[in-house]
Amino acid sequence: MTEKCNWYVMYTAPRAEKKVAQRLKEKGTRVYLPIIEEIRQWSDRKKKVNRPLFNGYIFVYTSKERLWEALQINGAVKFINFSGEHAVVHQSEIDTIQRVIETGVAVEVDTDDIEKGEQVRIVGGALQDFEGECIQKSNQDYFIIRIPSINQSMLVKVPRKFLEVLKQ
Repeated sequence: MTEKCNWYVMYTAPRAEKKVAQRLKEKGTRVYLPIIEEIRQWSDRKKKVNRPLFNGYIFVYTSKERLWEALQINGAVKFINFSGEHAVVHQSEIDTIQRVIETGVAVEVDTDDIEKGEQVRIVGGALQDFEGECIQKSNQDYFIIRIPSINQSMLVKVPRKFLEVLKQ
C-alpha cells in the first residue's frame, strides 16, 4: 500500500529554516523553502541577502505516517495544526508561491487579517493571468495571495493599469 503524501507546514526554530530544509533533503525528504532576495542596509554597506519568505516555516512533502520522522531533525519544532488536524497545503498554493518567487517581484508577507478585496485578473507584467483579490493600502494597489494553511498572505504591488476587475 502506498502512503498518501501531502504538503505539510513545519515550524522551525528561529532562523533555522535553511538548515532544517537542508537536513531533510539529505534524508531524502522533499522540501520547499521559499527564499526571497532583498537588499539590507548596514551603517557602512548594502548587501543582498537571501531570506525565507515565511519566517519559521518550511513546507514538507511527506505522508502523515512519516511526520514524526521529519520532526527528529535538529531545529524542527512542530507541524502546524488547526483543530487537531495537521495543516495541509494544496499543490496549487505551492505552485503559486513558486511562480511568484521565480518572477522576482517584490513580495511582502502579512499575518494580519486582511479584508476581502475586489476580484481582479492581472493583465500585464510578471504575474500576468493570475486571478485573485486586490486591495488598496497606502494609496497602492496590492494583489493578495492568501495562504490559509499558515494564516499568512503574500502582497505584491501591481499597478492599476495591469488590473482588470472581474464581475462578481
